[in-house]
Amino acid sequence: MATNFTTKLSLALILTTAAISVTTAGKSKQTNLILYLQDFANGPNPTFIPVAGVAGKPWNFTQFGTIFVTDNPITAGPDRNSTALGRAQGIYVVAAADGRNLAVILTLALAEGSSIEIQGTSRQFEGERELGVVSGTGKFRFVRGFAVGKNVVTDIANGYTVIQFNVTLKHY
Repeated sequence: MATNFTTKLSLALILTTAAISVTTAGKSKQTNLILYLQDFANGPNPTFIPVAGVAGKPWNFTQFGTIFVTDNPITAGPDRNSTALGRAQGIYVVAAADGRNLAVILTLALAEGSSIEIQGTSRQFEGERELGVVSGTGKFRFVRGFAVGKNVVTDIANGYTVIQFNVTLKHY
């Protein structure tokens, strides 16, 4: 008798969970954002710097083990004087032995108080790099999605790069 009750209770819980999942899936919404990260590696106020690496080796983008920190302005357009939207703060590690991939942990801290958490492998020499959106805060709480980054300005001589991020978010 107890086994029959347990079976019915388990079935009821499974069906309730499935119904909630279907209802929630129908209420999800998608948000698409286009953001620009202004990256300054040189000059009096760099926003992207190496902080650690392998002893005796150069700390650069292709040297395995080099760790960078970033605090880049996020703007509404590619021009450095575009409307400020927040800061891109995080860590990049040259994580591939051949120097081609970066492990990225990046918070898009938006000026209005919300944030978007990005994480993944950036294949830094490809035209477009896709990273996962793993979480968020504020109006982006519980989001999931992806961010596609591509360089739209590359000025190697001055250490200046603008990275366009197309961010696609699913809200539940």
